[in-house]
Amino acid sequence: MSATRLDEIDRKILAELQADGRMTNVELAKRVGISAPPCLRRVRTLEEAGFIRGYHADVNPRELGFEVQVFAMVGLQSQAEADLSAFEARCRAWPLVRECHMLNGEVDFILKCVAPDLSTFQSFLTEELTAAENVVSVKTSLVIRGAKDEPGVPFEVLEARLARTA
Repeated sequence: MSATRLDEIDRKILAELQADGRMTNVELAKRVGISAPPCLRRVRTLEEAGFIRGYHADVNPRELGFEVQVFAMVGLQSQAEADLSAFEARCRAWPLVRECHMLNGEVDFILKCVAPDLSTFQSFLTEELTAAENVVSVKTSLVIRGAKDEPGVPFEVLEARLARTA
């Protein structure tokens, strides 16, 4: 099911849940203009179709003692599918790696990492990441501050695009 096959109510449901995943089904139904039972059925269908991957609390890393955020650009020796998959699996197992994205160009992967302090990140970097099989280069950038951290997608852009094609 592609975004263009979702109707306006489905898109409203997704936008509302993206903004506040904790609201009750009754509140969601009210916001999108339908009654609660069909709203719940639509949410379940959106979950089953993979449009909704989960519900998460947006925790503040710094308040929990994770003072360091680093982006690591990783180069691999081999880009064979088995080697790429092995590196991705390794990243999923490392707790400090919060995001892992394969890129095209000079860098094979970019990792978003968090750590309580620089020494913890340095230990991870030297003992695990740079020592990992197939890793030939790692360049890191320490985050000084963030200006925007907006999860999800911009529904207003989707709606504008759909309006142009209708």
